[in-house]
This record gives sequence, C-alpha cells and structure tokens, in this order.
Amino acid sequence: MFPGRVSRRTLAFFTLLLLMVGPRAFAGELCERLVFEGAPFTVCTVDLRQHDMRLVWQDDDGRPYASFRNLPRELNGQTIRLGMNAGMFNANLAPIGLYIENGEEYQRLITTDGPGNFHLKPNGVFHLTEGRAAVTESEAFRQQEVTPDYATQSGPMLVIDGELHPGLLPESLSLKRRNGVGVRDPHTVVLAITEQPVNFHTFARLFRDELACDNALFLDGSMSSLFLPETGRLDALRPMGPMLLVLDEAY
Repeated sequence: MFPGRVSRRTLAFFTLLLLMVGPRAFAGELCERLVFEGAPFTVCTVDLRQHDMRLVWQDDDGRPYASFRNLPRELNGQTIRLGMNAGMFNANLAPIGLYIENGEEYQRLITTDGPGNFHLKPNGVFHLTEGRAAVTESEAFRQQEVTPDYATQSGPMLVIDGELHPGLLPESLSLKRRNGVGVRDPHTVVLAITEQPVNFHTFARLFRDELACDNALFLDGSMSSLFLPETGRLDALRPMGPMLLVLDEAY
C-alpha cells in the first residue's frame, strides 16, 4: 500500500502502468495483456508446432459442455492450457454455421443472407488441417472443397487479405466485449479478447495493425469468454456452444 493519501491522477497512472507492463506475467505463458489505442486486450499466441488446437462442443453423452467448468481435466491424455468460445450458436447451444469436429461435419456451411453479425458479409471460417490453420472467407472456403479436421464459421470477417472488412465503421458507437481469431501464418494462431467494450473497427485494427494478421474472424460478442487454468481465469458469463481449446502437445 502507498503511505498517506493518493491522488486520483496517481491512481490512474499506476492503473495504466499495470495494464501496459505488469499483467503480461499474470496472463500466463501463452497470453499477454496489451493496450491498443487506449483499450486493454488479452492476446494469446499459439504455435501449432508446439501445441495441439481443437474444437469441442459436446461431451461423450452428446450434451453441450456449455461451460469451461464442464470440461474434463484432460482430453486424450493432454492437459488443457487455454479455452475460448468459438463461434455463434442457437438457443440449444448448437453452432449456427459450419462446424467440423475431428473430421465430422455437424453443421453445413451457411452462405445465405440473414440478420445479425453472423450475416454481416463477408463472414468466414477458421479451420485446422493437420496442424495448419487458416481463416478463409466463407465463399472462398466453399470453392476450396476441402474437409478440415476442425472448422467453425462465424462473422463478420475482421481482416481479409490485409484489408479491413468494408462494413466496419470507425465511428460506430456499438461498443461491446468481443473475441476473435487471426492467423499470422499456417503455424501461428492469434486469439484476442477485449477487456473493455470496443467497436468492430478497433477490434479489426488490433488484428491487422498490432497483431500482424492478414486474415482474422470475429467469433462472438458480449458473452466472449476465456479460460486460462495456469492463472485461474475462468470466464463464465453465460452458457456457450463450441469452444476452441489449446492442449499441451503439437498435432
């Protein structure tokens, strides 16, 4: 504690210093805290040559896990190092877009028009095939005619081949908690979650300008959640559908 009385200006300074410097260790080995344009984020960088990444949705009885609390301590003998919600879902916690888990397709690719962020086209697919990752615009993914090991569709795309999604407005007043995924190269996946509400444009620029991701995808908002067993962080804002997990060993 500081002796005597501390001014608000001093408290604000030390709070900013904590966000910029201190929390990196707190965020664990895979993740760090950073400040981008005055807003704090937790960013996790995963090398697929060192860690296994996969999507999960249901337990062995076919029930959605719904919460990080319901995950097993290990999957296939591997320790879970990180978890994040991984795409939009309906009232039954089922994915509303393409979802592939361990090579099995549970929901088809959706390219029709509709309401909400999912249909703010172009939307896209995050997919994993034999330890290599990509974020691909949905129509381009359909034309590839490939079946990944894992895939989840969401929207909107945030960054498309180095360009921001044209529908994301810098002056937007829609400020929400958000999380997303970007790919720096086929072996490097970058996950980010906001620690205070931001608009889509700021979130997209984080991936392009700070995290060097030429392609990035919005996963969800408001209920965005992160699980970091190493630090004790377990967000449980509300039940969720598919989850993206990082495990100990590479593919």
